[in-house]
Amino acid sequence: MQPAARTDLEGDVLAVVSQSGPTVAFFDAASDAHLGSVEVTAEPHELCFDPTDRLLWCTSAYSSGYYHANSGRRTELTVIDPDTRRVVEVIDLAPEHGPHGLALDAARRRLYVSVEGGDDRPGGVVVIDTASRRALGRIDTDAPGPHWFAIDAAGRTGCAANKEAPFVTLVDLERGVLTAKVEVPGSEGLALAPDGTRAYVASPYAGSFAANGRSAATGIRVIDTRTASVVDTLATDDLVMPVHLTSTGALLVGEVRQDADPDSRLGRPAPGRLTLFSSGTHERLGGLDVGSLPLTLASSPDGRIGYVSCVASSTVHVVDLSDPTAPRDLARLDVARRGDPGAHGLAYVPRAPR
Repeated sequence: MQPAARTDLEGDVLAVVSQSGPTVAFFDAASDAHLGSVEVTAEPHELCFDPTDRLLWCTSAYSSGYYHANSGRRTELTVIDPDTRRVVEVIDLAPEHGPHGLALDAARRRLYVSVEGGDDRPGGVVVIDTASRRALGRIDTDAPGPHWFAIDAAGRTGCAANKEAPFVTLVDLERGVLTAKVEVPGSEGLALAPDGTRAYVASPYAGSFAANGRSAATGIRVIDTRTASVVDTLATDDLVMPVHLTSTGALLVGEVRQDADPDSRLGRPAPGRLTLFSSGTHERLGGLDVGSLPLTLASSPDGRIGYVSCVASSTVHVVDLSDPTAPRDLARLDVARRGDPGAHGLAYVPRAPR
């Protein structure tokens, strides 16, 4: 099978965070050409594109560093115009802090932002009105470190991965309340099926895995959100951090490989791996090696092209997914950085309608 042609992607753009940039870089989705970058508040983490207002939302989680190893938590969201590549507004969520995960309900014009807990409150999800770009309220997740957050297509169900907490939180978005806690051995990235009936959660938590070795099987816990229970585990060879569900039903997972390092509890990053499963049958389909420490995944709207952002190598791997049993490397984008860490958040920005 020939690699996927990308001429139909002309005018589309891939936006990529560089944590230590601190920048958001823009690449032509058809040619991979670097179109420019915009500097943002340190330290950017994740991106989300709002097609209604054609704006990018970017979280800044820490002043420097990463979860549980940082010089202080930030409180800002940066709003960016991807067409002019300029910052439109910086929104301060204080006293909320450590904003990270982003999920958009475009129909209701609601943006959900995960924030970390503190002495006076548990972690939670801040609800932003994208029209006014102001906070409407928050939903508690009853965990200190909700990091990733996903919602269903109807905007009714949300799911938070809570790092070291031994459960995933399910929330009713219409009522703004926590509805269930599903037991897992810590959690990282996650994806939610469009109909909201299944959540796919990377587990265990990376910190506990590094400290305790294989105390729990690595892979994806499949959660039935109707019964709030784990109904399957998709086994992987290595620890998983990012998870992404394409429009064609392929489940992408980023496996993190580490070499032993006596000077580091986490080890030394080695080349990671992109692994594909069927979200319907749960069959492992294929995979390929990528850069060091894959941390974010995205795909084109038609699901033919995948993107793997690797924070330690500061690369984005462009992958042909047209045959999910044999994914192919199409290109590697080098993302500029001023130190460590490098490439992180991703957002696909379709061309502006004419």
